[in-house]
Amino acid sequence: MSAIKYLLDENVNPRLRKAIQRQAPDLVVWWVGDAGAPGLQSSDPDILAWCETHGFSLVTHNRASMLVHLEEHLSAGRHVPGIFILNPHMTMGETVEELILIAAAAEPEEFFDQVNFLPVSH
Repeated sequence: MSAIKYLLDENVNPRLRKAIQRQAPDLVVWWVGDAGAPGLQSSDPDILAWCETHGFSLVTHNRASMLVHLEEHLSAGRHVPGIFILNPHMTMGETVEELILIAAAAEPEEFFDQVNFLPVSH
């Protein structure tokens, strides 16, 4: 697997992490609120800064404000390994397969400073 690591936003169903880890136990998947991760109710700018520092790609449902926060983050000369916006029309299984495929087949640099809407494989 590549070096892609995922941080799941606190509003992402925690079952997603369990499902990913069942199929890809070596894939690093943390959730906001985990020990060492940003705390629950962290601001989006703080989460982006944490992702930059720790090399995690963010997985979120936040289609509205995350794009604005990323633009501000990048304008300040900062970077992120990537942001993946979940698709509400994809099943849990499809989402798991997509995130595992991304981690297995892609180089982390492919998603640097980008927002990608799932599915990216289509």
